[in-house]
Order: sequence, then structure tokens, then C-alpha cells
Amino acid sequence: MSSVISRSTAIVGVGQTEFSKAAGRSETQLASEAILAALVDAGLSAGQVDGLVSYTIDPVEETELVRALGIGEIAFSSRVPYGGGGSQGVLLHAGSAVASGAAEVIVAYRAVKARSGARFGRAEVGTRPTSQHSGSTAMQWCTPYGVLTPGAWMSLNATRYMHTYGVTNEDFGRAVVQLRAYSANNPNSHFYGEPITLEDHQTSRWIAEPSLRLFDCCQETDGAVALVITRSDRAADTPSPVVVAAAAGAGLFEEEIASNHYAPDLAVMDGSAAMARRLFRGSGITRADLDVAMIYDAFSPLLLMQLEGLGLCGPGEAKDFVADGQLGPKGSLPCNTNGGLIGEGYIHGMNLTLEAVRQLRGVSVNQVDDARTALVSASRTGVILQCP
Repeated sequence: MSSVISRSTAIVGVGQTEFSKAAGRSETQLASEAILAALVDAGLSAGQVDGLVSYTIDPVEETELVRALGIGEIAFSSRVPYGGGGSQGVLLHAGSAVASGAAEVIVAYRAVKARSGARFGRAEVGTRPTSQHSGSTAMQWCTPYGVLTPGAWMSLNATRYMHTYGVTNEDFGRAVVQLRAYSANNPNSHFYGEPITLEDHQTSRWIAEPSLRLFDCCQETDGAVALVITRSDRAADTPSPVVVAAAAGAGLFEEEIASNHYAPDLAVMDGSAAMARRLFRGSGITRADLDVAMIYDAFSPLLLMQLEGLGLCGPGEAKDFVADGQLGPKGSLPCNTNGGLIGEGYIHGMNLTLEAVRQLRGVSVNQVDDARTALVSASRTGVILQCP
């Protein structure tokens, strides 16, 4: 799929609301605010938008946005399943639509009230037997056995990973310390000005022993992020475009990333490996070309497991990669420089794309020197972004 949109499309605008624990307004308003900010950033108007893309589980209806923003005609709309694992799929959908001529200016958005609204981390004994189009039907198998939260789902995979490769919770903690160091410099972050030590991490309470402590988990967050995508030739007339060099998805691995408990080996992220093959194939970009990476970190084990699944480390090597400081600003691959989903906030992966754009524009608060090529991975979907 990457060859379809390779360098033919670009992100020309990004926008966000504040990230908080209590937004005090609806998801529709949050989405509208982020979209308007992204359009201003792109130098475009709502009347020029003719496409909308979001997640299947986003509560904001396209019809409401058309009415709220004054969008004229919608030529294309789509939604991507798999929750955060599909977060970069919005760029694959948008890019494919633009490359095919189905639409010219597409807005991708995600709005959540994951703290003050329907809390993501809360245990839920649902009356819903199926997925509601999330991409997962795992609840009907997990709930009867008391596996009620995303943290509980993830702990099964993480514990198997720890056992297979001799990884400890301290190894996860070293990654979290780096994420919190980045977030401490980021005014958008929940943890702005609040770095931690490994001792702080190790004394935070257990969420799911022996794999997840409190500081291994992302933040339930209210907020919204929006991106504006158009053709690369048209993007040349906008103030600060970022080229979509490749986009790929490989979501059909039974379940989304933290509930694929029927996979043959829970210690290996097969979906990440498949997505990476599609992403790099034919792109002319190698892993050595990456200057910075944003890797979906709803829980810290996901970060280490993806480093291996994406081929950035060998099996079992991520703990040493992290311990050697390779995620840091002077490392070989600075990662999640906004603080990640653990440090900045959890807009379901879209804020990682936002940070990648900022890195390539040279305006991140934790700017990597001469960043030209950025990977954004949500395990089952991913993109490579580049400077024009």
C-alpha cells in the first residue's frame, strides 16, 4: 500500500486543543477547535475541505463537523478500526483518497474525553458482546476471566515477553524515565516539569504485577488533534508541508495490539513486523535513515516490543537499546520526544503524528538536530514522514 501514496501527499496543517483531565466541553467542540487550528496552520479554509477521516470509535459525527465548521461538500469519508493501533491508518486512508483523486483536502481527526467522559482505563463489565467496530471482539473472551481493562490485557503479553527474554520491570522503567524527561520540557504535557528517577518508577504502585506499574501506563486524557492532508504539488503553496513518504497497515491479526491473546507467541509483535515490511518495502528508505521515531506507548512494554517487531532491535535486545540511552536526545534513535502517550497524554496515537511533524518542521520543544525523516508506528499501522 505504501507505493500508492509514496511522496504524492503531504501533511500541510496540524492542530490540537489543550490536553487535560476535564475539558469541560463536548468531543465535537474539541474536534472543531483542533480542525480549525490545523486549517489556520495550513493557510486553508473549511470551505476547501472535501474529505474527513477518523477512527471507527470516535464519537464525533461527520455531519456535526460539516454543520459546525461550514464545510461545503464532502467527497470522501472513512473510518479506521483497531483503536490506537489504527491511528496511523488515518493517513493511509487520507493519502490513498488524495492520491486517487477521490478528494483534494482531507482532515484527519481524533477527539476524546478519556478522563472526564468514557474512561479508557476503567474496568467495565459490559453488556456489549461485540466490538462496536473497534476492531476487537476480545472482551467477550476476556471479561469472564476477570481481564477487564487494557492494562490487564497488556499484562498477559508483557509477562510472556519478560519471561522469554529475561526482561524486568526495571527495563521498562528506564524507558519511562526517558519519556518523562522529554515530557518535563513539554508545556503540552501532563507531566510538564515533572521528571522522574528509576527509583520513582520502581516505587509507583503495581497495576498488574509483575509487568505494569502505575508509571508504565499512559494518561487518560481529554483533547483533540487534527491533521490536514493534500497532494504534494498543492502542498508546495502551503507554509510548512511535511511529505508522507510511505504509509502502511497490517491490522488483520485477529485482534488489536493488546488483546491478540490467540497469537502463537505473545512475546513477538507479528503485526508490527508485517506492517514494517509493507512500510519500508519500495519506499527507498531504510531503518538507518530514520532520524527520530514516535512509537505507540499506551504501556511501556509496547515500546520495547515494537522496537523489536519493527526491526529496530533484534529479539530481546530492546532492553539494552534503552539502557544504552538510544531513545534519548543523543541516542541513535530519539523516540517519543513529546514524552509519548505516557508522558504527554493519550490522544489515542494522533499526538505522536503531531510531534513527528513538529520535529520535521524544526519546532519541537525537544528538537533533534537536523531531523529529516521520522517514523510513526502504532504497531498495526505506520507512516514515514520526511521534509520536502
